[in-house]
Amino acid sequence: MNYFAHETAVIDEGCTIGGGTKIWHFSHIMAGSVMGENCNIGQNVVISPQVILGKNVKVQNNVSIYTGVTCEDDVFLGPSMVFTNIINPRSAVSRKTEYTPTLVKKGASIGANATIICGLTIGEYAFVGAGTVVTKDVKPYEMVYGNPGMHRGWVSEYGHNLVFDLDGMAVCPESNEKYTIKKGVVTKLA
Repeated sequence: MNYFAHETAVIDEGCTIGGGTKIWHFSHIMAGSVMGENCNIGQNVVISPQVILGKNVKVQNNVSIYTGVTCEDDVFLGPSMVFTNIINPRSAVSRKTEYTPTLVKKGASIGANATIICGLTIGEYAFVGAGTVVTKDVKPYEMVYGNPGMHRGWVSEYGHNLVFDLDGMAVCPESNEKYTIKKGVVTKLA
């Protein structure tokens, strides 16, 4: 075993867990799920079958990641945030064959108590604020918050607000990396 699991964690047979991953108290990792290297799974987390987590994904306490969700490398999932996987759930109607996929792209952060409606894509390095209800796709580097989630600005890969000048250029105050915006699309310059 090349990962750490607290003695109270339940790890079903048939899941894949990358080296260096840590799984904490009372979490349940279900068969068929896949986790990359160096993930951190907080307390009371459920990872359902066929969920895919890339490398270095941080899942905070009380998060349930349901079948149909894929998180790429370096994703942050804040405490008690929620994914859905069926558009029209009903207790008396089985829709286990109707899961709608959700994709969280590399480096995105989703804040505490946010809700992500299924079938969406959260773009690279996007930032979803705490308590946000996301009802539509989030662009790369976009910051959204509110209910429903609305565009509030742009962020760098370090999570700082980007302020674009008249030429469509911005600089991250921490990394000094440069970004450009054209027709509502943000790109980091090499």
